Amino acid sequence: MLKDSEPLLAQQNASGSSAEWKKIEPYFSPPQEFENKYGDYRSPLKFYNGKTVATARDWQKRRKEILDQWNKMMGNWPKFIKSQQPEIIAETSRDGIQQYQIRFYWTPNETTMAYLLIPPGVGKKPAVITVYYEPETAIGMGKPYRDFAIQLAKRGFVTLSIGTTEATEAKTYSLYYPDIQHATVEPLSMLAYAAANAWYLLANRSDVDSTRIGIVGHSFGGKWAMFASCLFEKFACAVWSDPGIVFDESRGNVNYWEPWYLGYYPKPWRDRGIITTQNPAKGLYPKLVAEGYDLHELHALMAPRPFLVSGGSEDTPSRWPALNHSIVVNSLLGYKNRVAMTNRKEHSPNSESNEQIYLFFEHFLKGGDK
Repeated sequence: MLKDSEPLLAQQNASGSSAEWKKIEPYFSPPQEFENKYGDYRSPLKFYNGKTVATARDWQKRRKEILDQWNKMMGNWPKFIKSQQPEIIAETSRDGIQQYQIRFYWTPNETTMAYLLIPPGVGKKPAVITVYYEPETAIGMGKPYRDFAIQLAKRGFVTLSIGTTEATEAKTYSLYYPDIQHATVEPLSMLAYAAANAWYLLANRSDVDSTRIGIVGHSFGGKWAMFASCLFEKFACAVWSDPGIVFDESRGNVNYWEPWYLGYYPKPWRDRGIITTQNPAKGLYPKLVAEGYDLHELHALMAPRPFLVSGGSEDTPSRWPALNHSIVVNSLLGYKNRVAMTNRKEHSPNSESNEQIYLFFEHFLKGGDK
């Protein structure tokens, strides 16, 4: 029996003969030059005391160790907001899709405005949360090829588009709890917490299958989607579009050191940009680097849930050595085809990369219906 608290896909092997699978299957294997290459990353299959993870039961202990350690370093979340009634601000119909502008609590002391898109049809549907600088872009009111919410709704997914509108306008971008001068949780982790509360909002709906809720975001949203899905195991699968999946101080867009991500400290803040002697990183980030932590440990928390890196200029094929560690974890658990990466030259998404994203969600969140 599938437990209510477990995503359906956690008990399924990713494979099949569906049209979607045939198109995305090649992206679940690294290029030959990166096969069995693991870089200098510390193996997730070693406890912090050096003991090796040898069994699936060992992995559950190690997984808890990783999650507990990162939460300890980043700050523990407040209690989840599991039950709430969102306020409906406006309602419209778009080609048969019902679009609701809503407001709900995504932190204990802060509401947000979001868009809920409901496709036609009866019964429980798969769903996807989209995250970005503001929620309008994902419903088709912003830059091209970032309209994940409306495009997925057209394919039969319930979608919820959320974003940090006010913080983006203030150029603080993220969430600060309890406030920006006294944050007790790293802002990027707090964004993940907010996405978890959005998951509960969808999961409580009678037209949503709570075991089939995914998350997607691009760039800033890619970082947000990655931390949300890795830290909150109820997300069934995830797509991270060119966030910078590991620390890389040579890339200005892989800027986890900024105070609105993992380098929080009270204002006044450093000048935005690459780390230099004159403009050093502060807060947690430099400690993470000095102590050998990297984001591949968080990727491993996804196992055995599938994820796709929709890579661009920041996440090139050279990132596969980091992803290979998650492949090894999944192999230990008896799963294959859980880790994928597509690649394009530009940072921005395009029609081809988006089609790959939509096929990924169709296979993994709709596959059980076939």
